[in-house]
Amino acid sequence: MNKAIFLDRDGIINKIIVRENEYISSPRKFEEFVFIDGINELLLKLKEKNYLAIIITNQPEIFRGLLEMEELERMHKAILEILTIDDIFMCFHDNQHNCECRKPKPGMLLQAAKKWDIDLSESFILGDSAKDIESGKRAGCNTILLETQYNINNEINPHFRIKSILEAFDIISDAESDNSLSALKS
Repeated sequence: MNKAIFLDRDGIINKIIVRENEYISSPRKFEEFVFIDGINELLLKLKEKNYLAIIITNQPEIFRGLLEMEELERMHKAILEILTIDDIFMCFHDNQHNCECRKPKPGMLLQAAKKWDIDLSESFILGDSAKDIESGKRAGCNTILLETQYNINNEINPHFRIKSILEAFDIISDAESDNSLSALKS
C-alpha cells in the first residue's frame, strides 16, 4: 500500500485572503492565488520518501457563487504545473448539504485512499483548521496542524503542531524513524 501526505489547500498550499471585517477566505480570483513559502520544498522532500501528495479541499465558494469554476480551474492548473501534486479532491458543497465529502467528514480522504491504494494509518493530513484535523482523525490519519494567527486560540487537538510548513517534514521523518505512528493510534 502507498502512504500519502494529504494537504488542505487554502492556508497550506496557498495563502488565505483576509477580507473586510477580518473574514478569512480562499482566493476568488487567480490573481489572489499565491503559494505558501516552502510548500514546493516540502513536497519535493516527501516525494523522495515516496509519499503521494494529495490535496483535499472544501470549495463552497463555488456553491455560494463567490468563485467561478474557471478561476478555480486556473488555480488548480497552476498547482499541478508547479508543484509535485498527485491529485486534487474537492467538495463544492456547503454546510447545509451535510454531504460525506465535506470536511470534517472523511469522505474525500476515503475516496483518495481507495483510488490510490493508500494506508491511511501510515499517512498524514496537514491542515490549518479543526475541520482538517477532525477529517484526518476520522479517516485514521496522523494529523499535523499548521498554527496560524487565525487558529491559535481554537481548541484543536492534532497529533502534531508546527509553526512553519517545512517542520512537517521533520515530524514525518521523526515519526517514521521512531516507529511512533502506531503509538499515536493507541
